[in-house]
Amino acid sequence: MDIIRNGSQPSAKGPADYFTGNVRIDSPFKGAGKASLAGACVTFEPGARSNWHTHPLGQILIVTAGKGWTQCEDGPIVEINAGDIIVCPPGHRHWHGATATTSMTHIAVQEALDGKVVDWMEPVTDAQYLAGVGR
Repeated sequence: MDIIRNGSQPSAKGPADYFTGNVRIDSPFKGAGKASLAGACVTFEPGARSNWHTHPLGQILIVTAGKGWTQCEDGPIVEINAGDIIVCPPGHRHWHGATATTSMTHIAVQEALDGKVVDWMEPVTDAQYLAGVGR
């Protein structure tokens, strides 16, 4: 058994190629041996969000703090809160992040298919993101 101690890995800034705004990635993990499980704890500061993306085998998000928004392609922006669990099906185009005024932290868990856990796409525009204001 391996235990990854809190604070034992340095925080990383979410790459600008995949995120808008201030995003911090902590405690990345991968399954052992042949396991294809991977994940991390991700914090989005107010206004920060991911690009549009898909996951070849889907994704589970567990919101641990704050309030955020998520949206599936052609669907409404939905508010997510601490304690919520979001299950995104394989290949489903979506984004997630903080609200405009509140940070949000989630644990993201996904499985790799042929070594790949995510397919990144274009940024969520300010107009697309701000459609969530007032929710």
